[in-house]
Amino acid sequence: MTEEVSLTNDPRFPNGAAHRRRLITLKQVAELLNVNERHVRRLVFERRIPYFKWGHLLRFDPVELEQWLERARVEADVHSRPVRGRDRRTA
Repeated sequence: MTEEVSLTNDPRFPNGAAHRRRLITLKQVAELLNVNERHVRRLVFERRIPYFKWGHLLRFDPVELEQWLERARVEADVHSRPVRGRDRRTA
């Protein structure tokens, strides 16, 4: 017997469907990331950004986007030595 799947027993939403987050549009994501909409569409096409799709509509969960941004973050290495090399402007 299969378990019934619904938003009220989804483990991602322990308080049920009534407490789900509000999804945002592609345009809002582009504004949030300070890129154009075409770039966001490319990220979706390459499956590099988390999204939902209903027919032709794309929607994004702001919390998932924050987590995605944190995973993409590259920390500065304060102990590394600066890269030295010839300056092309003076060559």
